[in-house]
Amino acid sequence: MLALTDQAKEVIKGIVEEVSPDGGLRITAAGRGNGDTALEFDVAEAPGAGDAVVDEDGAKVFLDMAAAAALADKTLDVEEHGDHFHFALGEQS
Repeated sequence: MLALTDQAKEVIKGIVEEVSPDGGLRITAAGRGNGDTALEFDVAEAPGAGDAVVDEDGAKVFLDMAAAAALADKTLDVEEHGDHFHFALGEQS
């Protein structure tokens, strides 16, 4: 299952706190037709039907079935760039 770094947990909690107490970061995946997987990140009030839910220290990530499969062995991290940030994926250790 997808793991979250401490920094990712804090960022996720910060961006969803105004949406809903049950809200989270929702990640969906779609094939691009060339073998690659495109991931989309969005803030959601609740998980979608069939979503896997990762809840680490109150930071919630909702994964559709394709994203859950694609990210099963990954760690979600955050890279800060001044006034904004980017999510980054790495291998679990």
